[in-house]
Amino acid sequence: MTQSNDLGPEDRKIITLARSARARNGVPEGAAVRDETGRTYVAGTVALDSLKLSALQTAVAMAVASGAKSLEAAAVVSEAASASGEDRAAVRDLGGPATPVLLAGPDGELKASVTAG
Repeated sequence: MTQSNDLGPEDRKIITLARSARARNGVPEGAAVRDETGRTYVAGTVALDSLKLSALQTAVAMAVASGAKSLEAAAVVSEAASASGEDRAAVRDLGGPATPVLLAGPDGELKASVTAG
């Protein structure tokens, strides 16, 4: 497992952005993804009567809708102990199986780093 202090500045940045989205929107999860050009996409959980998406699924969808061709990394800030299979699949669809998915707690501390694969 990667420790928080082992992360590069760009990975720390997407964790911070994900944490901010969670806090700002008062949602259970915040997420951020970084595409192949370094652009970031930030989202929170979507919980409408007709549409339910995790924060990470929403961030990936935003990247796709903005023309991203691939992902370099993803981050989720949540109380959950792990990234769901659906979340990892969304990252894998755009980024490939080796794309890192960083899971941090609400305090921004890294809990786990897994691949999308």
